[in-house]
Amino acid sequence: MIKCHLSRLMGERKERIADVALATGLHRNMLSLLYRETAVRVDLAAIDALCRHFDVPVGELFEFFNTSSETVSSNTSRGSA
Repeated sequence: MIKCHLSRLMGERKERIADVALATGLHRNMLSLLYRETAVRVDLAAIDALCRHFDVPVGELFEFFNTSSETVSSNTSRGSA
């Protein structure tokens, strides 16, 4: 699972989606999807614009959580019965 920290970054700087859209040139709809963590895919250009705007590396904007171990363990327990 990948978590987007856009809402945290915006909150720390007290910025609104409209402010970020104006500063980066990104569409408000895409920013809203990232803010609510419902985006399915993101352009590299959008990631670049957000990282430049907030002056952060990609790892501070997005974070990866490994949740596959839960899926693997539940699938193997079914097969062994």
